[in-house]
Amino acid sequence: MLSRKHKLVVLKIISLFSVVRGYNIPIIALAQYLSAIFILAPEQRALSILLDFRLFIIVLASSCTIASGYIINSFYDSNKDLINRPNKSQLDRLVSQKTKLQVYFGLNFFSAFICFFVSYRAALFYSFYIFLIWFYSHKIKRYPLIGNLMAAFLAVLPFFGILLYYYSKMPLYEIESNSGKHAVILAHGVFLFLLILIREMIKDLENLKGDFANDYKTIPIIYGEKKAKTIITILTFLTILPVYFLINIYDVGYMDIYFYFSFIVLIFFLLYLWKWQTKERYLMLHNVLKFLIVAGVFCIILINPSVLWHGKKVLMTI
Repeated sequence: MLSRKHKLVVLKIISLFSVVRGYNIPIIALAQYLSAIFILAPEQRALSILLDFRLFIIVLASSCTIASGYIINSFYDSNKDLINRPNKSQLDRLVSQKTKLQVYFGLNFFSAFICFFVSYRAALFYSFYIFLIWFYSHKIKRYPLIGNLMAAFLAVLPFFGILLYYYSKMPLYEIESNSGKHAVILAHGVFLFLLILIREMIKDLENLKGDFANDYKTIPIIYGEKKAKTIITILTFLTILPVYFLINIYDVGYMDIYFYFSFIVLIFFLLYLWKWQTKERYLMLHNVLKFLIVAGVFCIILINPSVLWHGKKVLMTI
């Protein structure tokens, strides 16, 4: 049996895990590795990518920076979360604000430091990323639309870190010859950006009471729920554009199955968006979008699924 002191330590570890959204970090790291294997460097051995120490540093820096971002976001949103997420907020408050800030600064310093083992460009990139996350949490988050746009941008920015890592090693002529690959990456990024942006706006509908009580100028508060739903509908239809390019113009293997599935899900998403009006229902829509985003990570494998059933491709040159 654990003593009372040990139980408190365990609860604080669980609390810190909740604050940094520890369940999201492995998904983000996996998405970066899968992007490297199937999109950014498909001509390289998969095993050499997995064993690339510098790539590991980039992924680790991304994970630590994102974790620190969740901490500073929780720090500034502590009063709002008491209204919007009372149960989670009580768990998160088991760790003091002072401890959260100490972990926040520690993670950021560690991220910037280890990036110097890759290059000074990587260190500058992640230092700038750290600043943007703080600036978003401290200032931008309270403003309509620009806060949503910046949140979505910050969510996809770690993938540009991977892109920077690979392209910094290429000569200019090779970068130019891979223009088709750039377009695929851009289309994937736009689709992900739009999904995250829609999810951020659903969160505004979901968190209406807490945002209003803490003077957050979100779109539902300023313009009303109907206007917010109209914007969400427009953004949902805009996802058709990157999906069209990915399915009809570029080669994404069997991943087009995922995009067709996403399109069907988003049609039902819009139908229920206009039908539902309660926080609990908005939470369900939020979770549907989260499922699509996470499913998209695993479905990157569908670009070249033969890697899974031909194990030798992990060990030999593709």
